Amino acid sequence: MRSTKQEKSFAIYKGDKFLFVGTKKECATYLNVKEDTIQFYTTKTYQKRGKGEYGDRLIVIRVEEGD
Repeated sequence: MRSTKQEKSFAIYKGDKFLFVGTKKECATYLNVKEDTIQFYTTKTYQKRGKGEYGDRLIVIRVEEGD
Protein backbone atom coordinates (compact mmCIF):
# COMPACT_ATOMS: atom_id res chain seq x y z
CA MET A 1 0.00 0.00 0.00
CA ARG A 2 1.31 3.43 -0.95
CA SER A 3 1.63 6.04 1.73
CA THR A 4 1.43 9.05 -0.58
CA LYS A 5 -1.05 9.87 -3.31
CA GLN A 6 0.59 9.64 -6.73
CA GLU A 7 -0.28 12.55 -9.04
CA LYS A 8 -1.38 11.63 -12.52
CA SER A 9 0.87 12.53 -15.42
CA PHE A 10 -0.26 13.87 -18.77
CA ALA A 11 1.55 13.93 -22.11
CA ILE A 12 0.95 16.76 -24.56
CA TYR A 13 1.33 16.41 -28.33
CA LYS A 14 0.63 18.78 -31.20
CA GLY A 15 -0.26 16.49 -34.07
CA ASP A 16 2.50 13.86 -34.02
CA LYS A 17 5.03 16.08 -32.25
CA PHE A 18 5.67 15.47 -28.53
CA LEU A 19 5.72 18.71 -26.52
CA PHE A 20 5.63 18.07 -22.77
CA VAL A 21 4.86 15.62 -19.96
CA GLY A 22 3.97 16.48 -16.38
CA THR A 23 1.22 16.79 -13.80
CA LYS A 24 -2.02 18.56 -14.67
CA LYS A 25 -0.73 21.72 -12.97
CA GLU A 26 2.61 21.60 -14.78
CA CYS A 27 0.88 21.08 -18.13
CA ALA A 28 -1.47 23.98 -17.44
CA THR A 29 1.49 26.21 -16.64
CA TYR A 30 3.33 25.06 -19.79
CA LEU A 31 0.32 25.86 -22.00
CA ASN A 32 -0.72 28.91 -19.97
CA VAL A 33 -4.25 27.57 -19.41
CA LYS A 34 -6.33 26.48 -16.41
CA GLU A 35 -6.06 22.95 -15.01
CA ASP A 36 -9.70 22.38 -16.00
CA THR A 37 -8.69 23.04 -19.62
CA ILE A 38 -6.10 20.25 -19.45
CA GLN A 39 -8.81 17.92 -18.15
CA PHE A 40 -11.13 18.99 -20.99
CA TYR A 41 -8.42 18.27 -23.56
CA THR A 42 -8.55 14.61 -22.46
CA THR A 43 -12.29 14.23 -23.18
CA LYS A 44 -13.92 12.58 -26.19
CA THR A 45 -15.80 15.82 -26.88
CA TYR A 46 -12.55 17.74 -27.42
CA GLN A 47 -11.06 14.88 -29.45
CA LYS A 48 -14.09 14.81 -31.76
CA ARG A 49 -13.77 18.56 -32.32
CA GLY A 50 -10.15 18.02 -33.36
CA LYS A 51 -10.99 15.83 -36.34
CA GLY A 52 -11.14 17.26 -39.82
CA GLU A 53 -9.32 20.39 -40.92
CA TYR A 54 -7.54 20.89 -37.59
CA GLY A 55 -5.32 17.80 -37.70
CA ASP A 56 -2.54 19.42 -35.70
CA ARG A 57 -4.59 20.22 -32.59
CA LEU A 58 -3.25 19.62 -29.12
CA ILE A 59 -3.64 16.08 -27.88
CA VAL A 60 -3.46 15.45 -24.14
CA ILE A 61 -3.23 11.87 -22.90
CA ARG A 62 -3.24 10.71 -19.31
CA VAL A 63 -0.16 8.56 -18.73
CA GLU A 64 -0.87 5.31 -16.90
CA GLU A 65 1.81 4.29 -14.41
CA GLY A 66 2.60 0.59 -14.31
CA ASP A 67 3.39 -1.20 -11.03
